[in-house]
Amino acid sequence: MALVKHNNNSLTNLTALPSAIPTGKMTLLNTATASSSANITFNNTYINGDYLIYKFDFISIHAATENAHFSFNVSIDNGSNFNVAKTTTFFRAGHAENGAESYLNYRADGDLAQGTGDQRISEFSNIDNDSSTSGSMLLFNPNSSVFVKHFIADTSLVYNATPNYNEHNFTAGYANTTSDVDAIIFKMSSGNIDAGQIKLYGLGS
Repeated sequence: MALVKHNNNSLTNLTALPSAIPTGKMTLLNTATASSSANITFNNTYINGDYLIYKFDFISIHAATENAHFSFNVSIDNGSNFNVAKTTTFFRAGHAENGAESYLNYRADGDLAQGTGDQRISEFSNIDNDSSTSGSMLLFNPNSSVFVKHFIADTSLVYNATPNYNEHNFTAGYANTTSDVDAIIFKMSSGNIDAGQIKLYGLGS
């Protein structure tokens, strides 16, 4: 692999960045706030090819239904259908509040193998007032007409049980399409999103 070299010898004299270093800044495109909402959807008003990477921040997502999973799906027809085939993986790490139990395991029931259904990005939501999910997800180059569309999600879930737990969920995969992915939907596997925010950012224009 060739080395990337700056156009001069000292960082103090640096006047330009080499092409391998991305430029631009993270730009807030939209903030959506749930209030007993069936879903939160972003369409081609925002996912329109202006950016190479789209970042979604999940802030205190609270479910209206016990034991619902926080999930997403994507569309290639601006939200008329959310049914793109996806291949994914899902694993988790957890720790009890009282220290009595900890675990790290793969969840086969959380992945898809060319499935068109919703993809879980956080699990076991509770309706207790102090339980919620926060985290983020990256969607890479969704408007490419050449490549499939990769994503990586990382969430932290607090839920009340006996004892209470924190769970760290890791999800990754790809939407197996070279068509333009121009809309995304976030929702619970059952019931509404009772409260919370999703912030959408664009990176790498």
